Amino acid sequence: MPIICDRLKVNALSTTASPSTFLRLGNGVTLVHQEMPSVAVVSVDIWVKAGAVNDSDQAVGMAHFLEHMIFKGTEAIAAGEFDLLIESDGGTSNAATSHDYVHYSFTVNASRLAVTLPYLCQMLLHAKIDDAELEQERLVVLEELSQGVDDPDWKAHQHLMQSVYGEHSYSRPVIGTEEMINEITAEQMREYHRSHYRPEQMTVAIAGAVNREDAIKIVDAAFASANSYGSIGGKIGQGLASAANSQNITVAERLNLAQPSQRNYRHTIVSSQVQHSRLNLAWIGADIQQIEEAIWLELVANILTEGRSSRLIRELREELGWVLDIDSSFALRQEAGVFTISAYLEGDRLELVESKIISQIQDLIDQPIAISELNKAKRSLCNQFTFSLEAPSQVASFLGYYSLMGCENLCSNWSTAYCEIIRQAQPMDLQALVKKYLAPDAYVVTNVIPAIS
Repeated sequence: MPIICDRLKVNALSTTASPSTFLRLGNGVTLVHQEMPSVAVVSVDIWVKAGAVNDSDQAVGMAHFLEHMIFKGTEAIAAGEFDLLIESDGGTSNAATSHDYVHYSFTVNASRLAVTLPYLCQMLLHAKIDDAELEQERLVVLEELSQGVDDPDWKAHQHLMQSVYGEHSYSRPVIGTEEMINEITAEQMREYHRSHYRPEQMTVAIAGAVNREDAIKIVDAAFASANSYGSIGGKIGQGLASAANSQNITVAERLNLAQPSQRNYRHTIVSSQVQHSRLNLAWIGADIQQIEEAIWLELVANILTEGRSSRLIRELREELGWVLDIDSSFALRQEAGVFTISAYLEGDRLELVESKIISQIQDLIDQPIAISELNKAKRSLCNQFTFSLEAPSQVASFLGYYSLMGCENLCSNWSTAYCEIIRQAQPMDLQALVKKYLAPDAYVVTNVIPAIS
């Protein structure tokens, strides 16, 4: 199946899937390709190193706002024309912005790839960013922000990230703030676009019914056509970039300055919109450089909350009945991921539930996990991973994300290597991992409780 980077340091087994291809093209674009001849479609996912970490302190929300404006077209492509092209052929398209990236994806019949891709390349490299269109789209972004602000779970998540990441730019909301969105100008956005939307900042992931040679030709031709439209050079937004970087201290640097007891931040949100309390805990986790540890943190999350027999679900929901639901997850990021545990519960048992959660964390530190329990979690996580890479769109997303995040030495057996990393985890490994990242005195808490009527 998909890919592997050399830092994984495992001997991946061979698979029946054709090899994935990783190339740097002459125009600076990175191409990652996976042929899937059994399907009739092709999925393209273009990842750009232009996420919210690049927003200046004075323009938080710029990356997300620009994602909206990309679809307003160019001097040659009308607003909505790309969407019409995709939909008229029965395809689908989407886009998303996060802290480390922004990406644009579409899925079409394989025969339409050479026709469709040049449109997206043109829009990415030569976005018009018209003043009038920007003012109209500003209202859309503000409405999206308003919906988030009205959502108590969104507010709780944002506060949790602010608490766990401190001064790092990961603490800032990707969508920005109302004040900053209102102040972004078209010229500021054009400068930001010139700075970040460049071929050498882009990774094109293609998965589906197209072979390696055709994929290379189509991507080359699409970007050549886009480049011939006009120069993408110009004044680079050094002011914006330097302003963002000046405050973007690494998570590791921040944590080295604080003792665990200083990081036990707590916050409670009172909301009339909820009927049940929410408990949210977060710890700083591994980054892309510790990919094995990052995958093992996913294994820890599985042990804690995957299935009725998992530790926290069994104790807190099935036996005690203290929670309606509880979940844990690890979100990988370029510099430092975040491990979270979230519970929905009735009544005033927040402290009791938190205490039980920390008790289970402490038990993972004190006692090596039983082999039978560990093996069950390994099977579950490997199955989840395999099922998540069945569709071309899923494969393209996976390939593009890990390539952009720095796994540049790719080969064909990533899915095998992923499961091999899982299989290699031993009880002592997880014991040390939990002790390293999930210290019982180094987490942050954000609660949401119903307002008393």
